Amino acid sequence: MASHWRIRHKLLLGLGLVLGSFTLVLTGAVQGLTSYMSTMIMSDSKLAELDDSDEFRIVAGGLLAPVDGKVEIQQEEQILRERLALAREKLAFYARRLDENIERRGDQDMGLNERALVKRINGALDQFEKSLDRARNEPELIGEGDSKRRVDHRGIAEAGREVAQLSNELRLAIYDDQHRRIVDGKKQYHRSMAMVIGTSVLGVLIMAGLLRFFYGWIFQPLHTLQEGVRRVAGGNFEGRIDLESGDELEELADAFNDMTRRLQSKYSDLTNEVAERGKQLVRSERLASVGFLAAGVAHEINNPLASIAFCSEALERRLGELLTRLPREQEAVGKYLKMIQQEAFRCKQITQNLLEFSRVGEGKRVATDLNELVTSVLEMAQHLKASEGKRAVFRPSGPMVAEVNPQEIKQVVLNMVVNAMESMDEGGTLDVTLSQGKKGAELTFRDSGCGMTPEVLENMFEPFFTRSRTGKGTGLGLSISQRIVTQHGGEIEASSGGAGKGSTFVVRLPFAPAAA
Repeated sequence: MASHWRIRHKLLLGLGLVLGSFTLVLTGAVQGLTSYMSTMIMSDSKLAELDDSDEFRIVAGGLLAPVDGKVEIQQEEQILRERLALAREKLAFYARRLDENIERRGDQDMGLNERALVKRINGALDQFEKSLDRARNEPELIGEGDSKRRVDHRGIAEAGREVAQLSNELRLAIYDDQHRRIVDGKKQYHRSMAMVIGTSVLGVLIMAGLLRFFYGWIFQPLHTLQEGVRRVAGGNFEGRIDLESGDELEELADAFNDMTRRLQSKYSDLTNEVAERGKQLVRSERLASVGFLAAGVAHEINNPLASIAFCSEALERRLGELLTRLPREQEAVGKYLKMIQQEAFRCKQITQNLLEFSRVGEGKRVATDLNELVTSVLEMAQHLKASEGKRAVFRPSGPMVAEVNPQEIKQVVLNMVVNAMESMDEGGTLDVTLSQGKKGAELTFRDSGCGMTPEVLENMFEPFFTRSRTGKGTGLGLSISQRIVTQHGGEIEASSGGAGKGSTFVVRLPFAPAAA
């Protein structure tokens, strides 16, 4: 499920797991260090308390110590009161240190036994003092003598022994607290170590898992993208990058696939355009060659052709009288002379077309109403023999004016119309439309004629290439038309669904003349 998350969510997941593991490790380490520091502080404070309690214990144990030398009862009482005062002082010092340590550690439970014992010791010291006061007035202790000592008084002796016993218990209580704190510290230490070790192992497993998942989530898709980029850099636009990561990398792969698809389309269009431009260049070179040829030899050919036609007519007139005597020969000779004349005039028409081909582009361009120009050409073409039984329909989209050479554009339109009429059978329809395109006017000639094969479409603009059904074409009409339109800055585009499916010619002319 996480594999279809966004990359930022995956990174946040990995960061969260790493931070969580680090936090657990840090928590365990901090707890272990805290327990260690607390144990050390407690040990230091307990050692100080133990020193103070030992001093008090020594003083408490000396309360009932025999008085050296022979002293009076009053002097002995004074010594005992001094011992009592020293014991109270040591106990008060210990009590203050205990309170300070408890306040510093913040652990009230750790000093409960000591405080209780301090209270009991204070009570025993008070009892010791009261016993001293009572012993002053007792008859058996009044007077002098070695057998009459206050330390032997029952109340004083019991109170002294109780203080000594409680001082020992205080020392044991300090040892017990210290031992208990050390045991608790060891437990905390073991828990912290278990937490640190467990969390470290878990962190290692998490890192290994994250590396494994991130390899599949990020590194592998990046490698796939890199391979796709290398393929495109090598010129292979057909390969696709298939990613199903559900994140930004998949979107990037889709965008890259779309880019390569468009690049492939542009590359294909560019290849086709280069091929077409190459064909046009070759065609232009051929047209230029034909133009030079036409300009150089058309006049030279026309003169011999005119002489041949003139001589055949003269021979026909002169031989007409002689051949009347030979009826059989008259018909054959007349037929051959007529054929000579027809073919001579046909050749002369070809040279005339060559002359017109060489003179293309010499006329002046003026603002011309294309609707009126096309209408005039269609009205003229309907009287041609090729238009008998066929219909031409003109559909202009609105007024259209362009700066062109009217006579040359009329020749182009006439060539389109005549070719369409000759390609259709009786009852066919030529649909002519005039509309505004992206770069200028667009004239579309759509017929229902015999159509064209791919071979014809490829070579139809070549000079002297013809597939006319009448067999009378010279193959220069479309070449001249293309040259005229090209010199006007436009283009001619031909298409057909195939043989028997009609043809479509689109002539595009700019409204303004092309730059020189």
